Amino acid sequence: MKMRAAIFVEPKKPLVLDEVELDPPAAGEALVRLAATGVCHTDLYTMSGLDPSALMPAVLGHEGGGVVEAVGPGVTAVAVGDHVIPLYIPECGKCAHCLSDETNLCLAIRGTQAQGVMPNGSSRLHWQNKMVHHYMGTSTFAQYTVVPEIALAKIRKDAPLDKVCLIGCGVTTGVGAALWTAKVKPDSTCAVFGCGFVGLNALQGCRLAGAKRIIAVDLSPGRLQAAQDFGATDVVNAGDGNPTQAVLDLTGGAGVDYSFEATGNTTVMRQAFESCRMGGGRCTIIGVASAGAELSVVPRFLITGRHLTGTAFGGAKSRTRVPQLVEWYMEGKLKVDDLVSRTMPLAQINTAFEYMERADGVRSIVKF
Repeated sequence: MKMRAAIFVEPKKPLVLDEVELDPPAAGEALVRLAATGVCHTDLYTMSGLDPSALMPAVLGHEGGGVVEAVGPGVTAVAVGDHVIPLYIPECGKCAHCLSDETNLCLAIRGTQAQGVMPNGSSRLHWQNKMVHHYMGTSTFAQYTVVPEIALAKIRKDAPLDKVCLIGCGVTTGVGAALWTAKVKPDSTCAVFGCGFVGLNALQGCRLAGAKRIIAVDLSPGRLQAAQDFGATDVVNAGDGNPTQAVLDLTGGAGVDYSFEATGNTTVMRQAFESCRMGGGRCTIIGVASAGAELSVVPRFLITGRHLTGTAFGGAKSRTRVPQLVEWYMEGKLKVDDLVSRTMPLAQINTAFEYMERADGVRSIVKF
């Protein structure tokens, strides 16, 4: 079938909007008609030329929501008419990682996904008589996508797809970092360094966990104001001095029980780590640093019992947790609407990236 898509052809260049051919789903796959997709910093990083794993040409996008239109042989997890969120980290339920409580990094299709192809080693996307790569196994910058059934979360049909599509990446990454990676405890103290889209969700993850004090750290007064709506009890403008010392001062010199870094800046990562208390403080790195970047820490901060870890998709078992977060949103427990700054058609997707580069707004949504 033919469809419109945004194609990544060359680094540092706008996406090309054109007609792409999409093959029908093979065994274990489903065809999804996309209703909406978020425009994420990860897509921008791939387009920047700094991502050594970037494949071209490719249909980018990984934060979508849609409706199943067809299924391939053997598919049992979803059916035609189901509302779904594509998942860049699947959940097969059978591999060693899915059976472990320690990780959400399903191994089932990891190798082929990294190569930009489907589990059988081929692509469903074609453009100008050549193969087009799938991106993160989802490729949501298009009217339709084909996704393995183990990489689709079935959700309730009354949830607005142009909002809950954000649960496909940034919302879950931030909220999950607090709930499922750090496992924030009630009445604890937390600090979130970086209050962009993911950081705001880390804040509301701490709120959902019942933290009593949640410190937001950022350079932008506007973001710090938004942080208070998402759960921050205190704010620190990082431009006013040493943000680590500011967090220590707010906690009587002890430091916080949990800190989170959501910028991808290694200097900020160290600041977040050093804001943790000794004897069990936990720092979770959410942001993705540039290729080749290294994080330096002072050994005594580790020796005195601080923990440093990272997270992918918030540690969430994807097909299990994504529907749960959709339920929380529908029940009013989880903020999503306030994260949407603007909605636009696919034809304006490059404009959405311009807004992102200017830090204008929180998240742009493309509706099909």
